[in-house]
Amino acid sequence: MNIFGIKISNIKKDEVLKKIGDFLVDGKQHYLVTPNPEILLQAGEDEELFYILNHADLAIPDGIGLKFAGWFLGENLKRITGADLVLKILKSAGEKNLKVGIVNWNKGLSNKKDISNSLKQKYPKLNFAVEDVNREEAKLPIGSLASDFLNFNPDILFAALGAPYQEKFIFHNLKKLPSVKLAIGVGGSFDYITEKARRAPKIMRNLGLEWLWRLCGIFSGQKDYNRKKRILKAIFAFPWKFIKWRIILPFLYRNNVACLMYKREGNKYKIFLVKRQNAKDEHWQLPQGGIDKSENLFTAGKRELREEAGTDKFKAVMAEKNLHKYTFDKKISKEEKQMHTGYKGQKQSLFIAEFLGKDEDIKINFWDHLGWKWVDAEKLVREVYFLRQPAAKIYLEKFNTVIASPETSGRSNL
Repeated sequence: MNIFGIKISNIKKDEVLKKIGDFLVDGKQHYLVTPNPEILLQAGEDEELFYILNHADLAIPDGIGLKFAGWFLGENLKRITGADLVLKILKSAGEKNLKVGIVNWNKGLSNKKDISNSLKQKYPKLNFAVEDVNREEAKLPIGSLASDFLNFNPDILFAALGAPYQEKFIFHNLKKLPSVKLAIGVGGSFDYITEKARRAPKIMRNLGLEWLWRLCGIFSGQKDYNRKKRILKAIFAFPWKFIKWRIILPFLYRNNVACLMYKREGNKYKIFLVKRQNAKDEHWQLPQGGIDKSENLFTAGKRELREEAGTDKFKAVMAEKNLHKYTFDKKISKEEKQMHTGYKGQKQSLFIAEFLGKDEDIKINFWDHLGWKWVDAEKLVREVYFLRQPAAKIYLEKFNTVIASPETSGRSNL
């Protein structure tokens, strides 16, 4: 099922364990995520995390809020807590003589020594290695890991870094650890094993009230006030966002800006296009993205172009509001609604900028696009995906009027 555009696996606990067993013997690398309301809210503001969650082999729901959302959507989500899953995997790894590697946040409640001592006591047959890391450098810390950990060659990797650091660590580093067959982000699950934090009583866990236990803190031993703030945000923000996503947004148009970046080559103009990620066809389009409430059109256009082209080597030329309005076409509605969290369609404005750098300055992000290219301005309409052509025609006419015509060439609207 889908919540806020993020795919959630609806699967029973015994089926999860069977899949994990299959993952460990199929010769491939796999990663699991355990999204809860907090993580889904984070993914709404972090496109990289959004992409990573949607490319996991399993997304196991953790948090009573997701179960309520599932009921509303007509499905009975099988909720499995990350802490319970970790215990099952550790037990199975000890029985099957599988190596377990644990990458742990160096400023968390439990350190390397705490985890090692607890695992030796509770899982005497377990073959494991633990490494403390700075989670702020979680994307590329492989070179900084101790050589004995790298040479340990674990079969299973736990990243106990908290979201979104653990998910990004796994995504960016899994291929650099070829021995790992299964990786999973586990947050503070090892704090329960080390007893640095106490789990909620079983009756509260069964009722889905762990959040209340953690929020109280005084009982659970958890003194992370930032964590409490995130819990409070999830309690109030998640239900409201879900109601908006499911009931309100399908009747609204999202404010969006298309970015037309061009460069001059002699007497000709070239326009920058990107190839859309996750599209079945050759989906070329102008870079585009949503406009935040706090942004004016120029601010949004500059931000979106920096994010999608990976460069600030451009000069803003003009911007014009609401040039094109469209409803999501049935042929791409699933894809569009997933990315735009449930809107009916988009009200699209235009931001035009002149590229001043070199091609090597362009570095597109992997979660949005598969490639980029320059096309002759006069070929723009036929080069973009067919559903983008009506908008491209409007924007090209505006470009020709403001930039490319002999009367206005070289003159800025700013």
